[in-house]
Amino acid sequence: MVGSDAPSPIEGKKSLWKWITSGSIIASMCCLPSVILAMFGLASISTAAALSNDMYWGPMRYVFYFLALSFVGYGLWRYFQQQGICTLNEANKQRKQIINTTLMVITLTIIGYLLFNYIILEIIGIAVGLPWEDDAVWNQ
Repeated sequence: MVGSDAPSPIEGKKSLWKWITSGSIIASMCCLPSVILAMFGLASISTAAALSNDMYWGPMRYVFYFLALSFVGYGLWRYFQQQGICTLNEANKQRKQIINTTLMVITLTIIGYLLFNYIILEIIGIAVGLPWEDDAVWNQ
């Protein structure tokens, strides 16, 4: 039941990539502020390291995970609504598409989070002087 004013499939997939990327960045918020603050000289290295330790090892990490999952879930809901899947009957008919798309989006969000948080942010964090080199993924 896609109307004439509905977005094309390509536009829908582009919007999914925005939700996936945003979810990955939200999940990485325990370390991203520390890197940015140290990179621009807005905080000392020890302050930035303490901030990332507090946010990563404290309850905030789980808050960010929950926010990222909520954000991606909302994006999926919007995507399926734009695809014309608005009722339970239509969702039952399109069950395979919903399951496959949801699994793909969640998998890509997790992969994006792992790459961004544990590779890109670690490399940048080490480059700006954060004491993360001993705990880096490639040193395990």
